[in-house]
Amino acid sequence: MLVLLSTGIFAQSDKVSQDILKGLSEKYKSFSSINAEFTYTIENAQDKTNDKQIGKVFLKGTKYKLLVAGQEVYCDGTTVWTYLKDSKEVQITDPNTKSDAITPANIFTMYDKGYQSKFVEEKVENGKSVQIIDLTPLDKKKKFFKIRLTIDKNEKTIINSKIFDKNGNKITYTIDKFIHDTPLQDSLFTFVPANYPGIEVIDLRDK
Repeated sequence: MLVLLSTGIFAQSDKVSQDILKGLSEKYKSFSSINAEFTYTIENAQDKTNDKQIGKVFLKGTKYKLLVAGQEVYCDGTTVWTYLKDSKEVQITDPNTKSDAITPANIFTMYDKGYQSKFVEEKVENGKSVQIIDLTPLDKKKKFFKIRLTIDKNEKTIINSKIFDKNGNKITYTIDKFIHDTPLQDSLFTFVPANYPGIEVIDLRDK
């Protein structure tokens, strides 16, 4: 649901979009923690259906906690626990360290590399001045071909991001509530199986 840039990443991108993304980068990098509520919507082109879920995410450095669709995902920076409530199980994995991986830890800084940016327009939406930027992945093997960002011009924060996949589906993340720099205890990002009697623990980490 944000952006870090380095010189040369958007060599073929227009200057307007680069300047806007740089402003986002500086804003998000200044936060010590983030607490956000979001709406996650999938528009299925084949079935003509919309699936909507509401979630929460807590971020602190490389640590995160994600609550969405009956799942709780915890990461203390070195271990990831995915708790599936209905199945009464928790899966333990290693964090995804690939540079282009999208994880809750970088949901606000996921566009730092591998994309070409283009400024689309500036307009007023719901009483706010917003800027629209399209991001095109340089890796054509990705399952999506475009990400459209809607950015609050004055606040320099992302309102929503829409992902267009190659099957015609659209996935939209809309930020409903955003709080930053609140104290978050490290214990928030650790899952303790002992606190859930009867839960099945499945360790999928590389040995």
